[in-house]
Amino acid sequence: MNLWIQGARPKTLPAAVAPVAVGAACARVSNSVQENWSNAVLALIVSLALQVAVNYANDYSDGIRGTDKNRVGPLRLVGSGSKSPAAVKFATILAFGVAAIFGLVLAATTSWWLLVVGVACLLAGWFYTGGKNPYGYLGLGEVFVFVFFGVVATMGTTFVVVQKLTRVSLLSSIAVGSLACALLAVNNLRDIAGDKIANKRTLAVRLGDVRARRFFVSLFVLAAIAIVVLSISHAFALLGMAGMCFAIKPIKRVLSGASGAALVEVLVMTGRVQILVALTLSVGLVID
Repeated sequence: MNLWIQGARPKTLPAAVAPVAVGAACARVSNSVQENWSNAVLALIVSLALQVAVNYANDYSDGIRGTDKNRVGPLRLVGSGSKSPAAVKFATILAFGVAAIFGLVLAATTSWWLLVVGVACLLAGWFYTGGKNPYGYLGLGEVFVFVFFGVVATMGTTFVVVQKLTRVSLLSSIAVGSLACALLAVNNLRDIAGDKIANKRTLAVRLGDVRARRFFVSLFVLAAIAIVVLSISHAFALLGMAGMCFAIKPIKRVLSGASGAALVEVLVMTGRVQILVALTLSVGLVID
């Protein structure tokens, strides 16, 4: 069981929790007469299940391609030989199934259009590293993360609670999506050497080491800008900047040239920043 937990990559789970927390806070300030807070719980289950499913799918697809043979980071179930490809594929399907079931419940209680969004999420999750031409190997992984673990997850949570989309949730989703991208960016920065050997053309590989580090920093800048813009109409949203202060340490580590295993700690720091920003931004929105 411990191996399965490691394979689920718990350090990446903040990327699933943050958008739901912020999206729920956005729903709280929408002044809607129609609120269904139980849907926020369902949205959290869907988000977590999708994150785990994507992690297992990545493990499976990279493993059978041999991409993980030169990986520096945490344990990969298939690449290390700890679990069979068939077992990891089954775990992937199971996690996607959990997301699909609870997503179906959300669609039934809000709008059937969510089925279209749900199918898009499932397909994007699988074809990130799966299929003949995975877009994660083309440098488009950050686009997937920003859209689905930023915009869709945040605004989707707001929608299932109050059944409307708001400017607040859009601006908030930019901050959330940027920090989710930062998690992937530092992960890919760490794996540049191995990915080059495996011909995995992530954005970090395409940018090169120096520019990949600058891109990592720019994601925090974008998140901060989104929070400041949001504070124009919701002043206490600036509390989110308190969480952003914790980005200083991982930014310094990256700019100082940390590489390989040292970036695993930066990944943990980045996940912590994402949770702290989500918490402080959510509190700021609610008390505004």
